[in-house]
Amino acid sequence: MSWRRGGGDGGLSRRWAFLLCVGSFCLGLLFTNRMWTLPEASEIARPNANVEESNMPVAAECGSKKIQEKHDYRDILQVQDAHHDVQSLDKTIASLETELSAARSLQESLLNGSPVAEEFKASESIGRRKYLMVIGINTAFSSRKRRDSIRYTWMPQGEKRKNLEEEKGIIIRFVIGHSAISGGIVDRAIEAEDRKHGDFMRIDHVEGYLALSGKTKAYFATAVSLWDADFYVKVDDDVHVNIATLGQILSRLALKPRVYIGCMKSGPVLSEKGVRYYEPEHWKFGESGNKYFRHATGQLYAISKDLATYISINK
Repeated sequence: MSWRRGGGDGGLSRRWAFLLCVGSFCLGLLFTNRMWTLPEASEIARPNANVEESNMPVAAECGSKKIQEKHDYRDILQVQDAHHDVQSLDKTIASLETELSAARSLQESLLNGSPVAEEFKASESIGRRKYLMVIGINTAFSSRKRRDSIRYTWMPQGEKRKNLEEEKGIIIRFVIGHSAISGGIVDRAIEAEDRKHGDFMRIDHVEGYLALSGKTKAYFATAVSLWDADFYVKVDDDVHVNIATLGQILSRLALKPRVYIGCMKSGPVLSEKGVRYYEPEHWKFGESGNKYFRHATGQLYAISKDLATYISINK
């Protein structure tokens, strides 16, 4: 192909060739700018848009999380404070219930003219001191020989018993109620024996073999109102106790709550009349052949003050 100055068949003038080159260059430049600039702008705009769109919610969300965490922390503190307040309130209520129970026992003793009233008033007037244990010896009107055997063996008498109370914090008393006819001959015999030895704790209870559980409850309720002790011990009058060993065992448990210690056992509930250890209320334990729940034998066992207080309040 040859270049000509003018047009002709099969030829192209220089002017048109120059214009065609310039047009192609401009068109290519325009196309190149659109290819590189627009995507770049869109790419920049899209992250910005995403950031602008996401920043506010994310910032708000983080703020809400921080605020929520702060609220949760405050809620935890409030729950802890509330729990502490509830515990303090429970202790206060328990203390008030104990004082109320003691006041009721004092009122009942005063109204009934019980011999324990004077001892209780004396203990209240001089302030309640702390004792290690109160040993209540369960006895009956006909058990004079058993009581004398205990007095001559493991139960100190006179000044020795007072020293045991003051120095060791151990109180020992025979526990007995009254006859069905208050003021009868058996009651007067116990009063005379008490004047001689001064080792009885009289309770508001009608004596009888079938009412021993009620007598035990009355003993714990009366004892916890009279003396502030760590433990309250129930002993039968045919048991001889080693006080030193018992004191050592209970001293190791003084800091533990809700202590119930003794010779633990379980056995069948006997529902047949006439047999030994017949259970009149056997129906409370379910069907025949059931066993008693695990419990301490009645000859000797001890409970801590919180359990004795519970019995006193709910007797």
